[in-house]
Amino acid sequence: MNYGDLREKQPQKKIEKLFRVNMKLVSKFDGKEQRKEGEDWAPLPPEYIHALDVILRENPMEKCTSIGRSFYSSSMGGSKEIGGGAVGLRGFFQSLRQTQQGLALNMDLSITAFHESIGVIAYLQKRLEFLKDLPRNKGRELSLEEKREVEKALKNIRVFVCHRETVQRYRVYGLTEEITENIWFPDRDGKHLRLMSYFKDHYGYEIQFKNLPCLQISRARPCYLPMELCMICEGQKFLGKLTDDQAAKIMKMGCQKPNERKAIIDKVMTGSVGPSSGNQTREFNLEVSREMTLLKGRILQPPKLKLDRPRNLKESKVLKGTRIERWALMSIGGSSDQKSTIPKFINELTQKCEHLGVVLSKNTLSSTFFEPSYILNNISLLESKLKEIQRAASSNLQLIICVMEKKHKGYGDLKRIAETRIGVVTQCCLYPNITKLSCQFVSNLALKINAKIGGSMTELYNSIPSHIPRLLRPDEPVIFMGADVTHPHPFDDCSPSVAAVVGSINWPEANRYVSRMRSQTHRQEIIQDLDLMVKELLDDFYKAVKKLPNRIIFFRDGVSETQFKKVLQEELQSIKTACSKFHDYNPSITFAVVQKRHHTRLFRCDPDHENIPPGTVVDTVIAHPKEFDFYLCSHLGVKGTSRPTHYHILWDENEFTSDELQRLVYNLCYTFVRCTKPISIVPPAYYAHLAAYRGRLYIERSSESNGGSMNPSSVSRVGPPKTIPLPKLSDNVKNLMFYC
Repeated sequence: MNYGDLREKQPQKKIEKLFRVNMKLVSKFDGKEQRKEGEDWAPLPPEYIHALDVILRENPMEKCTSIGRSFYSSSMGGSKEIGGGAVGLRGFFQSLRQTQQGLALNMDLSITAFHESIGVIAYLQKRLEFLKDLPRNKGRELSLEEKREVEKALKNIRVFVCHRETVQRYRVYGLTEEITENIWFPDRDGKHLRLMSYFKDHYGYEIQFKNLPCLQISRARPCYLPMELCMICEGQKFLGKLTDDQAAKIMKMGCQKPNERKAIIDKVMTGSVGPSSGNQTREFNLEVSREMTLLKGRILQPPKLKLDRPRNLKESKVLKGTRIERWALMSIGGSSDQKSTIPKFINELTQKCEHLGVVLSKNTLSSTFFEPSYILNNISLLESKLKEIQRAASSNLQLIICVMEKKHKGYGDLKRIAETRIGVVTQCCLYPNITKLSCQFVSNLALKINAKIGGSMTELYNSIPSHIPRLLRPDEPVIFMGADVTHPHPFDDCSPSVAAVVGSINWPEANRYVSRMRSQTHRQEIIQDLDLMVKELLDDFYKAVKKLPNRIIFFRDGVSETQFKKVLQEELQSIKTACSKFHDYNPSITFAVVQKRHHTRLFRCDPDHENIPPGTVVDTVIAHPKEFDFYLCSHLGVKGTSRPTHYHILWDENEFTSDELQRLVYNLCYTFVRCTKPISIVPPAYYAHLAAYRGRLYIERSSESNGGSMNPSSVSRVGPPKTIPLPKLSDNVKNLMFYC
């Protein structure tokens, strides 16, 4: 089936229905009345912006499929199969924003994955590897584990039937316990009918896949549909997690050069699906400019570094290299040919470490342990093997390098056991990478190892206080903190969220961080134990610097604009509560939100349309009319179009000027421990993201086992789900940057 428009090819049987509609006036909006006399600016009420947004969305809503704030249509071109029963579609994002130039329409290219509109059997063939030969093996039955996987793949997907004409769509709630051949159901008269006989008598159809379960399409009562008679409805966003391969294809679809991306956005604005192309804007007397906003940005000068970074890693050296006295190598799976490359890999890695200034001697390698791949499926066996490796090194092992045959879910178990039970840092890599053994790969591996064990790549030549002498002094320490919360995937309704907070522990270098992680209520965005985590980080800072910090600069990641007020109220109070636990301690606090997931893009005016250079900062025209915010592109965009990071300062007792804070953030982006170039987001926020992801790994396996129920009604729950506590980090690793 070709991918037509997402609303095409649905059964089109016309049914006349009569409705009586009662209308009543709810409220009135008048743009002229929004500004009071004497006020130069006042925020527009959310309902007013929402009303305008409804008008501007009406035209694309009629012609495209709407997902959140984005619209998708095959008429935009670029639809592409990405495997596993999914198709990537191009669309556009639109949203109204209040800016210094007035109300502005934010438009951007958007790509997302949809379920392919094919038969359920064909869909399962593509989605699940173990069912790819299903049409050739129609009598196949599913094991209990396979049945769980099938239900997980189909749950909450909408289907329609192809054995009769109907416009009705059904949502899949689960699978039947019985296979199709054994299903009986009562008709309206209470008479029991065999499902297979019913379809043969009523529709003249003989069911082929009689050993498969049916789809259960009602939460409350028995209502069954044979899989082979169902089609996946079009226009459904892909549910569940994309595989690495699917995600890579989606990213490639959205990876346009700046001039290409700009041309696509311009085409949407002037095309038939654009927000200003319908009648609605004219009827409401709304005008939308079809030209992009012109503005001037500034380019900040890069800071000088103690070890100036060369053009490539071949010439690099680290500023502070670590000594790794005892380490081991563990091979998991792999063919005999792959295993034979281990000695060469060890030789290359130790040489590269020596060149960078990291001591990783071949003589201190305790041993190489070769283990079968099934060890990652057996938690107790994996733990006993790791303990055995620790004992072989007289229990003073600093590092285990794990070479794995391929990516495996057991990676999370390996990290959890090593970091919480054994007390050793691990560095994982894959056999396909060590058999190629490129110089870039070995260098990156060496940098990660150095960062995890306590080294650093570089630091600023002129310390942070010298860049902002008005506020900062070498003898008045400052702590930089970052915080993030990671949530389970969309249809996981019971796993806890994981919050992580990191804090710097050196001054004025500010390039070493420690982390604290906590699990918390499912999908809770406010960090619940923030006061406890901040208190622990301040204790660690005091132990390292022998002083409490005079200033706290807190970067909060992952907060949307609608949550700003609540996050500021609750989390700022938590930070102050943590400070109050120290005698006579009242530091100045700056609280900034870091936003990477937004749709603002900056394009250069020159005809070549290359990416904006690192250090580009914009704090006028498209910034907030009154609040303290700015867009900073701190990284070099090599692929696609650079996305600047949006920094929104919600609270500032330190009274930074725009220039001071922009320079501070940009300079910090050069201090990331495992990278030779400036990164796109301020390091404390990035470290918090990595730490939260590590905490998610610790509980992911137990979350999956909790969410694997076969009962379709298991989605309904009494009370909030129970929070699984995170395991406690070992003392050997808790003050290291093991999450890098």
